Amino acid sequence: MVATDQLSRSFAALADPTRRAILERLAAGDAGVVELAQASTLTQPAITKHLKVLERAGLIGRARDGQRRPAHLQLDGLAPVDNWLRRAHAEWSDRLDRLEAHLAAQTESTTNEEIPDA
Repeated sequence: MVATDQLSRSFAALADPTRRAILERLAAGDAGVVELAQASTLTQPAITKHLKVLERAGLIGRARDGQRRPAHLQLDGLAPVDNWLRRAHAEWSDRLDRLEAHLAAQTESTTNEEIPDA
């Protein structure tokens, strides 16, 4: 399955622990493929593939610095993920609050019922 929308591409990119590790590294500053490969057990071609996925997802950008193409974190790329998570959190918090109120009302009505004489 190929992700076609920005949110799906972002989640697909973030699903891989290697790509998350690359993002964490880039949070400390720009880095090229060689630097990222040295800090990993992966080869340079494997790192390049991961960078392409992150770039397509809009989570990183690449610049030219002579022969070097350092990658940098693009926080704007995380906005769709952040927005989705905020909406999901609000929705589920509301649902859980309503469930809690319903269960409290059920418990209260059960407690307040008269027990018939036997």
